[in-house]
Amino acid sequence: MTEDDGVEWRVRAIRGATTASENTAEAIREAVAELLDELEAHNQLDPEEIISATFSVTRDLDAIFPASVARDRPRWQNVPLLDVQQMHVEGSLERCIRFLIHFNTPNPHVEIYHPYLRQAKSLRPDWILAQTGLAAPVVKSHR
Repeated sequence: MTEDDGVEWRVRAIRGATTASENTAEAIREAVAELLDELEAHNQLDPEEIISATFSVTRDLDAIFPASVARDRPRWQNVPLLDVQQMHVEGSLERCIRFLIHFNTPNPHVEIYHPYLRQAKSLRPDWILAQTGLAAPVVKSHR
């Protein structure tokens, strides 16, 4: 997509995950807020540029919709949000909340930080290894 000013916009995506300590609205709200705080702290993400955000939860979490937590954030009121149940796989991580966020960016080479917190760090050990020495796990454009 190209705008009149010659800037070429690209669609990019950010993934992330965390776990809730228990199946309560308070625990889920805390986990989602922490995950979105981490997302915003490490990415140059303007909510006005978010195309959509999909949250998935494992079948053991049903006390509150994660999207409702996101909708309460400043400037997230107009972001299209969706909650779905993650496919159950026996032995998979319990009480897990994931997101997939698509956004437009004028910088196709923007570095993206994919936050994996709490027990969800085990889902992407390759990215967590990049954090040693407090370095953020960054996925660069594959151009």
